[in-house]
Amino acid sequence: MLKREHHWPEGHWDWLIHLAFKHGIRCGDMIYVGGQVDKDIKGLCLNLYDQKTQTKVVMNHINTVLKGFNAGLKDVVKLVALYVNDGSVNEQEYLAEIASHLPAGAKPAITLIPLPWLAYPGMMVEIEAVAMLGQDGKHLPRSYAEPKNHQALPKAFAQAVRCNKMIHVSAQTPHDAQGNVLHPGDIVRQSEVVMEKLAAVLKEYGATLDDAVKFNIYYEGQGTEADWRKAAEVRARYFKEPGPVATGLPVPLMPKGETIRMEIVAMLGEDGKRLPREHVWPDGHWDWTIHLPYKHGLKCGDMVFVGGQVAMSPKGEVLHPGELIPQTNITMDNIAKVLGGFGLTLDDVVKNNAFYKGSAGPDTIVANQRVRSARFKEPGPASTGVPLKFLAYEGMETEIEVIAMVR
Repeated sequence: MLKREHHWPEGHWDWLIHLAFKHGIRCGDMIYVGGQVDKDIKGLCLNLYDQKTQTKVVMNHINTVLKGFNAGLKDVVKLVALYVNDGSVNEQEYLAEIASHLPAGAKPAITLIPLPWLAYPGMMVEIEAVAMLGQDGKHLPRSYAEPKNHQALPKAFAQAVRCNKMIHVSAQTPHDAQGNVLHPGDIVRQSEVVMEKLAAVLKEYGATLDDAVKFNIYYEGQGTEADWRKAAEVRARYFKEPGPVATGLPVPLMPKGETIRMEIVAMLGEDGKRLPREHVWPDGHWDWTIHLPYKHGLKCGDMVFVGGQVAMSPKGEVLHPGELIPQTNITMDNIAKVLGGFGLTLDDVVKNNAFYKGSAGPDTIVANQRVRSARFKEPGPASTGVPLKFLAYEGMETEIEVIAMVR
């Protein structure tokens, strides 16, 4: 049975209301740190609008949480940085800023997600982390993928990190090796470019896109199906069925000329052989308005991934359009149904990511948090909450994804 530990550092920042979520959770070799922000113990934001200071504080918070598991930033395999960018922030410079807070020897994969705002006014940065540490407390060996013809990352980051069976791939973007945007503004051609780049990264490990267990798509969109439909049909051709679980999120303002970036988590046997996996699609579960190869749930080894769940019908109709609370309840019910297909419950979840339609302010996130938190027994999973200007369909108010681990 995999041992499960939770950590909340003494005096660490808190939310405005009591929640079941914890800052960090460890199960087996995996450590998940929920989205860290610059707040105080009362839930009030600090260093308003100061991105540089908030980044420093947040990276220190991640390290503090990891110390509770006798780990540190050197054990991180993946960072996801959500940050406010109105077009004035140079992403290469911001990558370097994050890298400056990593210790020598650390080399995680990295995904940047530019947003017009975060959960509260003045909040500029939220960063979550995945770390891996041996159950004997020893640092686990890892290898790094650096394919040719990819835009270079700062030396502190890798295009992908392999540790044991897990492969975490940085978000790939439609840039050439010199940093030029390919096919500016063309989401279909850029989707092809990025899918080929993802395949090239996995090839470094002898893996393919069919070894993917989790697929995240961030695309420039304004909340309609027309934003993503043609590109989704292109991406679907790269996967055999049954495919990975997936989450697709519209980002209203990508860097100039860019329309899409994508990341993958893959799993491959340490002997190089494909790992067996199970897939779940509950009877009568919701579906997209076009056929896609992704499944709602996927189990590989001890890991269980549930793709972004929403309040929709089997015909792709949004339920309770424009109503956050009913949609959140339905979405959490859908997550429970998918987990049930593997004989698991919400109490087996280690990481919860919630995306909701809203602006910078406490009302919407607190309403969403209250419903989600009530579904978990304490101590609950690590969690990240992200406001978006739009979601994939008109009337959709929330999308929630989880990772669970078999006990």
